[in-house]
Amino acid sequence: MSKVTVVGAGKYGSTTVQRIAEADIVDEVVMIDIVEGLPQGLALDMNQSRPVQRYRTKVLGTNDYADTAGSDVVVITAGLPRKPGMSRMDLLQVNAGIVKQVTQQIVAHSPDSVIVVVTNPLDQMTTLCADISGFPKSRVLGQAGMLDSARFAHFISEAAEVDILDVEAVTLGSHGATMVPVPSLCKAGGKPLVDVLDSETIDELVDRTRKGGAEIVGLLKTGSAYYAPSAAAAAMVDAIITDAGTEMPVCAWMTGEYGISDVYLGVIAKLGAGGVQEVVQKSLTDTELAGLREAATAVKEKVEDLNAL
Repeated sequence: MSKVTVVGAGKYGSTTVQRIAEADIVDEVVMIDIVEGLPQGLALDMNQSRPVQRYRTKVLGTNDYADTAGSDVVVITAGLPRKPGMSRMDLLQVNAGIVKQVTQQIVAHSPDSVIVVVTNPLDQMTTLCADISGFPKSRVLGQAGMLDSARFAHFISEAAEVDILDVEAVTLGSHGATMVPVPSLCKAGGKPLVDVLDSETIDELVDRTRKGGAEIVGLLKTGSAYYAPSAAAAAMVDAIITDAGTEMPVCAWMTGEYGISDVYLGVIAKLGAGGVQEVVQKSLTDTELAGLREAATAVKEKVEDLNAL
């Protein structure tokens, strides 16, 4: 029986569960949370939507990790968002404790699974999960590039007045300030982005993409994005479960690609059974490559903060 577990029944987690279930690619999706009744109630509601949406995947809500046993893929969304007055180190310390406990449970109950980390700070939490699990690095990856690329694509579509489905957008690097949108690999309406938009407009879109999450948080006042993030996570799960070999931007372990090693970084990778099957090196401009290497250095420095805890 094919099975996916999503840890965390907040808006991000529950929407991810819904998207995976409606894709109908697995027999069961388990949604686990520490809040009693929350995942059970959401699961019951989702299951009752099956005859309307015409899918068979069953959702199980639980507070017991025993119910997650034998999962093929586990998505970790559990963790706290950054709150007013909370420093980056405060957030790191709190979420590191959560991710450590969750990872230990995953190892105990689903030792052959692929883990997709969503919890922020993303690069550090993916690193921590890999270290705690002891899994091959290919079986632990982070979700960021798919989301950031989707945001970039949306902004390009609006600025260029091009059908969103005719836009190709790519972001690499870290999830945050050292994100590296890659205009040279982007297209709008089948044309290179640089032939569609002027450099000043592209720079503005790049900056807006880097701040994409903060923009939504500012508008919502409370809470953060979950529709686009859950779509990105579900797409990664789909590629792994169906062994699609799909190329997509993810946070993956580097082993010399682009001259970068021993760090989790946002790059394009083939996803399929077993997780990351290959990091795909693309031709980058000198500026883009320099940005990617700077991002790698920044992530390594942030990992030192993690090691200091």
